Amino acid sequence: MILKWLSRNTKPVSALSHPDVMRSVLDAAGTLLNGRPASAWTAQGNRAIVANALDYAVERKLLDHNPVKTIKWKPPKATQEIDRRCVVNHRQARRLLVAVRKQSPSGPRLVAFFAVIYYAGLRPEEAVNLRKDNITLPPLVRNNDTGEWEEPADNWGELRFCSAAPEVGAEWTDNGARREQRHLKSRPVGEWRRVPVAPPLTRILRAHLTQFGTGPGGRVFIGVQGGELASITYRRSWDKARGTALTPAEYASPLGKRVYDLRHACVSTWLNGGIPPAQVAEWAGHSVAVLLKIYAKCIDGQDHIARRRIEDALGDPGEPDDADPEPGPQGGPEEDG
Repeated sequence: MILKWLSRNTKPVSALSHPDVMRSVLDAAGTLLNGRPASAWTAQGNRAIVANALDYAVERKLLDHNPVKTIKWKPPKATQEIDRRCVVNHRQARRLLVAVRKQSPSGPRLVAFFAVIYYAGLRPEEAVNLRKDNITLPPLVRNNDTGEWEEPADNWGELRFCSAAPEVGAEWTDNGARREQRHLKSRPVGEWRRVPVAPPLTRILRAHLTQFGTGPGGRVFIGVQGGELASITYRRSWDKARGTALTPAEYASPLGKRVYDLRHACVSTWLNGGIPPAQVAEWAGHSVAVLLKIYAKCIDGQDHIARRRIEDALGDPGEPDDADPEPGPQGGPEEDG
């Protein structure tokens, strides 16, 4: 019965070869269910899905060619550059982490989660999936004078991981879990990423593991009830922290509006600290080209450096030229009278 209904109300694949039909499909791909225009990223993503599906139709000999490639239809342009207004500075980040810690009951266990994103540049789905085995922290050293265990002089650690767990919804996974295990974004299956753990993050992670331990499968970050850390939980906590730690004007602005903005702040800090882009790209899981395209406007001080280099190239110390005065009619300096 359903198949008969579908056959009566569905056009054959060959209908997509007609320009008007294909254009209407692309228009629908750039529109939300409520009829409003979709964002540039959504429109481009939907177009890519349609194009890939039609490539498969050509492979199966259902179409002679991919009609998407012959239609003069352009999705809205999407900007890849990060809005500098969303990037928190270190003082603001510390205030936000303090505000998170004061929340009950889940706040104290979320501090390290947000800290991993801010200090190590992990994506939220990477941080959620972090296991204890992915963390290497330097061992404490014993102070012979006091007998106490203290942090070593070199208090740097390392994160090493190869998977992420984006939240896709229980209805879209085979086992009913909200999250799906995947390889790292833009990386082949099984490829690992290594990120340094700065001393502030080392202290936060050590304290977190001491206080909360780990959950099932060695998960570092879990919910209060011991289950998976839901995105709605950390998003609500972050919004509440912004309302507490920021001024009303800052809260109304894009400043740190999304949890993901902490990653932007981390990568911007690395670049502004003079770390070579190739190294930053490796730590962040980007290509160098994508990194510079996205974070070009977040690198402070580059304009000043460029201007000084141009001055050096021109040999202009910023003082008036010490040239001879222009000669007068008789070849000598002009004189009054």
